[in-house]
Amino acid sequence: MADDDPIWNENHPTLDEFVQRLVSETGISEAQALELIYLVGLNWSSLVREAKAIAAQP
Repeated sequence: MADDDPIWNENHPTLDEFVQRLVSETGISEAQALELIYLVGLNWSSLVREAKAIAAQP
């Protein structure tokens, strides 16, 4: 399993790191960030685009 490989863990951010970075850069909630990650995947530019769209909603 990839999680057991130390090389994988050293070179790739954890899910929590993705969530925290998305929250801090876009202003959405942690729950929204986690849901986006599950829907969109880990493509950073797509996540930021969708998060900004969510953050812009009134």
